[in-house]
Amino acid sequence: MTGVESPAYVPGHGLLKGRTAVVTAAAGAGIGGATARRFLEEGARVLISDAHARRLKEYEAELAAEFEGVSALACDVTDEVQVQALFDAAVRQHGRLDIVVNNAGLGGTSDLVDMSDEQWSRVLDVTLNGTFRCTRAALRAFREGRQGDEGGHGDEGGRGGVIVNNASVVGWRAQAGQAHYAAAKAGVMALTRCAALEAAAFGVRVNAVSPSLAMHPHLVKVTTPELLEGLTAREAFGRYAEPWEVANVIVFLASDYSSYMTGEAVSVSSQRA
Repeated sequence: MTGVESPAYVPGHGLLKGRTAVVTAAAGAGIGGATARRFLEEGARVLISDAHARRLKEYEAELAAEFEGVSALACDVTDEVQVQALFDAAVRQHGRLDIVVNNAGLGGTSDLVDMSDEQWSRVLDVTLNGTFRCTRAALRAFREGRQGDEGGHGDEGGRGGVIVNNASVVGWRAQAGQAHYAAAKAGVMALTRCAALEAAAFGVRVNAVSPSLAMHPHLVKVTTPELLEGLTAREAFGRYAEPWEVANVIVFLASDYSSYMTGEAVSVSSQRA
């Protein structure tokens, strides 16, 4: 990789002290794992989740060796029973729920003319429908006021909360071979805007991040070197984002520093086109 080197890692500042968060697709690699670590560094208690139970337990052990307040529960976001169990567990373990990061998503590359119904449906079920299921479960918990008054947010009844969804710049910008993924991520942004309008009535903020290219091991496995090189060349800094750089923006959206923001999809990108 050529271009500007990655910046130094930014230390935590206690921005999420006393809050409880659920982060999906957080089994160590990528944005979800980086977000869980950043949240712990910012003082939150974090319930991490992923469909891959073995990798999830390994990452839980890694984080638990450094931080208090981390737990894990496997969850397939395409299964409503598992989704509800995840959110029930967060409240049961910590007595409250304050922040939800819907990071679960599934990609792949296939030209539309050759794409099967199964490829299309699978990507949308994980990426869009999974975000819907988790958003719905979170909003129900927030509407019921399943928070406390710790952390300086929410009204006197304990209501409030924050949801941050992981979208993508592909939801705005066309990319060959990504019709299913682009449609799903555009849907995530639309879902975010609609949910934000509805949730404002009970003090909940709903926003999204839309990264361009954040490198992680799974991406390397499902993307050709030629495509990665081409995508990297489109970035103004001449490099991809580190997952923790996207996680930093998620921390901002989860914190009181973004208290007036809702319904927004924040681009985390240096793409020139």
